[in-house]
Amino acid sequence: MKMEITEKKGNALLRRTEVRFTIDHKGEATPKLAAVAEEIVKGMKSKKGAVVIESIETKYGGGVSTGYAKVYDSEEAALEYESEHILKRNGISKPEYKPAETQSAE
Repeated sequence: MKMEITEKKGNALLRRTEVRFTIDHKGEATPKLAAVAEEIVKGMKSKKGAVVIESIETKYGGGVSTGYAKVYDSEEAALEYESEHILKRNGISKPEYKPAETQSAE
């Protein structure tokens, strides 16, 4: 798999960089989201939890896919701005909320 980032666009308001990319995977299946995220992490010098793959589209029989991803400044920014189902699909989970235990007066 060979990936090339074709377009980068900064979005300071949402603390992210929006990226369009092309993947050459002739003779192979369409790469998994995790593998594509790793390549984007390497190319953008980011952290894994801050990369959200929005879409990957493969043209039939071509062995070339195009996609769109969002690279956030931090994992906290991704958790703040992304939908829960998109985070789940990308393997990013929100921290579990645990209510504080109340002490009973005796």
